[in-house]
Amino acid sequence: MSLAMLAESWRAIVANRLRSFLTMLGMVIGVAAVVLMLAVGQGAQSAIDDTISSMGSNLFIVLSGTTTSGGQRMGLGTAPTLTMADAQAIGELSNVAASAPVQPGTAATVYAGNNWSTSITGATPDYLQVRNWNVASGFAFTDADVRSAARVALIGKTVADNLFGDENPVGKTMRIKQSPFAVVGVLEAKGQSLDGRDQDDVVIVPVTTAQRKLFGNQFPGSVRFIMVQAGSAEAMPAVEKEMNVLLRARHRIAEEADPDFSVRNLSAMAEAAASTTRIMSYVLGAIASISLIVGGIGIMNIMLVSVTERTREIGIRIAIGARNRDILLQFLLEAVTISLIGCLIGAGLGVGGAWAVQKFAGFPVMVTFDIMLLAFGVAAAVGIFFGFYPARRAALMNPIDALRYQ
Repeated sequence: MSLAMLAESWRAIVANRLRSFLTMLGMVIGVAAVVLMLAVGQGAQSAIDDTISSMGSNLFIVLSGTTTSGGQRMGLGTAPTLTMADAQAIGELSNVAASAPVQPGTAATVYAGNNWSTSITGATPDYLQVRNWNVASGFAFTDADVRSAARVALIGKTVADNLFGDENPVGKTMRIKQSPFAVVGVLEAKGQSLDGRDQDDVVIVPVTTAQRKLFGNQFPGSVRFIMVQAGSAEAMPAVEKEMNVLLRARHRIAEEADPDFSVRNLSAMAEAAASTTRIMSYVLGAIASISLIVGGIGIMNIMLVSVTERTREIGIRIAIGARNRDILLQFLLEAVTISLIGCLIGAGLGVGGAWAVQKFAGFPVMVTFDIMLLAFGVAAAVGIFFGFYPARRAALMNPIDALRYQ
């Protein structure tokens, strides 16, 4: 393909500016829609990935069983069937990275003249490892604090902002249900969970402190649920099986009987949510791609008109020695050039639209190199596919008939 052929194609496009612009308009709209839809989809996917990462990786939650009150069965977690010893036994399984018993509740917290009602999580130090949660300032409480039921607390960023404002909370004393607690650390911000809850609106205290000094416990040693982190994603099926076998043995449950606990794979649930978003992103991109096809049909239509208008020009070119291949390449090049220029303008509009969506709607968007590469690849393919028929028609034209054409 020579530069002369490129220049000739460019002159043909410039000579019919308005028609060329209208021809590429479909491509402009199509590419802009594809870029915008994929950017929105990628942004949503990225936001969900961040949320999943904030939950922790390779997670299980073991819920205690159900109880019956007044003939009505209550939900999972209402029966005190799980214990601290169960959590410790699960943590000793070979494929388990960490295991943390959890006793949750809600309470009012007070510091100076500020008060804030928040969720209280009674847990062990392993809870931070299970949740992939770091301490931003200060330090975490220890196993010794759990054994002594110490009045120490880690607080989330939301609690820190509402109770302490600009003051450094570490070392200060807050009150939880009228009891003094020393703030030993502030947790890193995690943001919202998949269900929209603020993960930073939390106070974490030793599980024994929660049981004995905050919420009480009619069944000493029991916990509401246990969070478990598998050593790897590949080990999760084995861990789930081992936990079921272990807890059935510890609770003396016959093989054919229903268990008094339930094991949930949180990573699988999160991945299902992420997969749904990924599919929606592809569907939006596919819908937007329809406009690219419409744009391609427009290119083919205009190129057919151009071939008809330039029939005598084609005849003269063939008569002075141009080969069929040269005619084919010239018209094909014109179609691809129109398609790529339209793609370039459309990509710019798509990026601008994505920026506007993020700026004014606050929706996360992400324009990646892959999206731009896909847009240009599809535009080139559309130009070649829909430009081939008019170009071939020109290339196969009989020179004598072409020269006689009026």
